[in-house]
Amino acid sequence: MTLDQFKAVWARAAAKAATREKEYSALDAAAGGDGDHGEAIVAATQALAKAEGADFKALLSDMVAHLEADVSGSTSSLYGSLFEGMADSVEAGRTELSAQELADLFAAGLEELGFATSAKVGDKTFMDALIPAVEALGAHAAEGEAAMFAAAAAAARAGSEATAGMQAKFGRAKNLGERSIGPIDAGSASNADIWACFAE
Repeated sequence: MTLDQFKAVWARAAAKAATREKEYSALDAAAGGDGDHGEAIVAATQALAKAEGADFKALLSDMVAHLEADVSGSTSSLYGSLFEGMADSVEAGRTELSAQELADLFAAGLEELGFATSAKVGDKTFMDALIPAVEALGAHAAEGEAAMFAAAAAAARAGSEATAGMQAKFGRAKNLGERSIGPIDAGSASNADIWACFAE
């Protein structure tokens, strides 16, 4: 994947988030959240899409800077931690990454994110989509970029859909207890759509 291709994914993600903003917020409200996830993820993806950089390290660092400057709330801080870990792991000067290098890049980001949240699969958060997707990247990297991202997108979608049967353990939604069971977690839904953009 080239730097320009990576940037194009985030432009696509921002456009997709904008079309689903109301749907994400409705899911958020239905599960007992603030009902503002649509607004939050639109702002976050637009901030990510604005980032610039001459190589992956600079671009990823600028993504973090834009999230910190342009967006507030848990969505931006969690994605900021993810991209900070990614930026720290890649060598300066790289403008193209192999499938395995991309898998390693996201794995490093997920590791850094683990210092910001203790959420894991089964907790009804965006981690239910993100963790399976990153694991799929590593498992399918040898098959090449297209197959790897297709597997990640499928894993993220399945993980997101599984949250419908989960009880929320984080955020305002956890206050509902068993009443949070039913709706898909909004953060996992938007994350699955991001992985779909990589696959596309």
